[in-house]
Amino acid sequence: MYRTHDCGALRAEHIGDRVKVAGWVRFSRDHGGVLFFDLADSYGSTQLVFDPDAMTDGADVEALAKTLNSFGRESVIAVSGFVRERVQGTADPRNPTGQVEVLIENAILLNTSKPMPFEVADQKNSLLPGEDLRLRYRYLDLRRAQMIQNLRFRHSFIASARRFFDDEGFVEVETPLLTRSTPEGARDFIVPSRTMPGRFYALPQSPQLYKQMLMIGGIDKYYQIARCFRDEDSRADRQPEFTQIDLEMSFVDEKEVQATVERLLAHVWKTIYGTKLQIPFTRVPFQEAIAKYGTDAPDVRFGLEIVNVTSAVASASYDVFKKIIGKGGIVLCINLKSSLLSSSPSDSSSLGRKEVDRLIEWAKGEGMSGLTWMRLSQEGLSSNIVKYFPLEVRDALVKMMGAELGDLLLFIGGPKIQATKAAGALRVKLAKDLGLVNGKGHGFVWVVDCPLVTKDAVSGRLEPFHHPFVMPSKGRVGADEDPASIGGLSYDLVLDGFEIGSGSIRIHDPELQREVFGMLGMTDGEIERKFGFFLEALGYGAPPHGGIALGVDRLVSILLGCDSIREVIAFPKNKRFQSLLDDSPAEVEESKLSELQLLSLAEGEDEAKAKKKRR
Repeated sequence: MYRTHDCGALRAEHIGDRVKVAGWVRFSRDHGGVLFFDLADSYGSTQLVFDPDAMTDGADVEALAKTLNSFGRESVIAVSGFVRERVQGTADPRNPTGQVEVLIENAILLNTSKPMPFEVADQKNSLLPGEDLRLRYRYLDLRRAQMIQNLRFRHSFIASARRFFDDEGFVEVETPLLTRSTPEGARDFIVPSRTMPGRFYALPQSPQLYKQMLMIGGIDKYYQIARCFRDEDSRADRQPEFTQIDLEMSFVDEKEVQATVERLLAHVWKTIYGTKLQIPFTRVPFQEAIAKYGTDAPDVRFGLEIVNVTSAVASASYDVFKKIIGKGGIVLCINLKSSLLSSSPSDSSSLGRKEVDRLIEWAKGEGMSGLTWMRLSQEGLSSNIVKYFPLEVRDALVKMMGAELGDLLLFIGGPKIQATKAAGALRVKLAKDLGLVNGKGHGFVWVVDCPLVTKDAVSGRLEPFHHPFVMPSKGRVGADEDPASIGGLSYDLVLDGFEIGSGSIRIHDPELQREVFGMLGMTDGEIERKFGFFLEALGYGAPPHGGIALGVDRLVSILLGCDSIREVIAFPKNKRFQSLLDDSPAEVEESKLSELQLLSLAEGEDEAKAKKKRR
């Protein structure tokens, strides 16, 4: 037996006990022949001490000292000895084991360690090595207490979710990882078939079609902790492989799915935090979210709602606004209330001219067309542009914005989409700079009544807002309707300004599903080739059904306050989607490519191109 206790277990009640502990030597110190070691494992750290004067008669002190002096940093050792109270004044109140130490009687070196590429002891994030170095030696990075805590939290979250689903009568079903390629909004990872040359599997972007077919099969309540894959361009909050809590239910409407998710999160909340999560969550229609918050993933924990003041300022003689409105643009305003400034935990209780100028410079750096301001004082609205606004316009602005003494009005104008996004970004920056969310916990919100399709700004092609399996809100697609005006029975769950889940009620009628495919520009041949098997399945009595998928990586990282989802994934890819640990993606031997007949396919393609060029 290597250990009777882990390195985080010993307390004052263990004083006098003989114990065995094992772990990594984090630090060692020599105080005049008395040796101290900090021994760590994934549960904590314990101080070990070699004290020659405290050794029992007959002990081979010299041999033990020689062994102990051979221990280097991060050596793996096992020690046996007695637990004793630390010398008065040397206790460490920051460490749960800080009242005691283990007096070493015997020690064994289990393994040595090469010099470490970086320090794994607890330290502030600002002192951590670069992320690429951490990911290159991820197995060492995982020894850090923070990483261990992150992964334990993730485990607790998923374990609690599984208990909830079991209590609610859900069935966990594993769906295939080798599937056919279907259009779901991102590029697929393709896997060649050895036994059927020229044919390919795809890794699933989601279990979407399979979970719908499970409903056709009568499973009724399905869930899965699903691994999914998307060959996307590198983004800070994305990974090419990720985990989601996937669920689907039969004979439900959207509110029943949402209520199930709320109960799930309330159950997890109680398990992890021991507190009650307030449900139901606020519901905000999609168009309202865009108008008020400048985004379809709003953070609703603070005010700073956006107001369209185009109608109020249209009669002003301010040239900038006149040109914007004349070109069909809009003017938006955010009221930074003096009450928010006075309650802000930031250093300044007001936003002076210098701070406003910095905001203007920030706006320019973000590519915004401009930012201007007015402040409400005893004399009314004041700024360097007030002279261009008649008194009645100023009064209208004060009324529309609910402005009070000391409030600062910030204006952004431009084309509708750009101005709306800019105002949303400004809103978030203000909240961050002023610490408006500090101490406010977390804020869940449902964004509902989403559109069925969107139009690509460049090609004009219709694309699904979520995916092509969402039920139209009216249960049909009218031939004379503008597709852009058709709503879908879809919904997004947002936490602290980040989308963490997306779901919908699905189309269960094969003919309606075929119509939606057609509306998205698919020909009958494409529909049959890509989705014929699925349409056939819908034709065998598919029940009304719906579901959702929650992103585990993003959700857990938000709850832990991490800047990146890579902090809650054991072996993530870096920002370029590379695995620095094993240097993947990597080249493959020609013999393997030949076995998959990929070389012959590539050679055939090159030959065809050469023939075409000769012609």
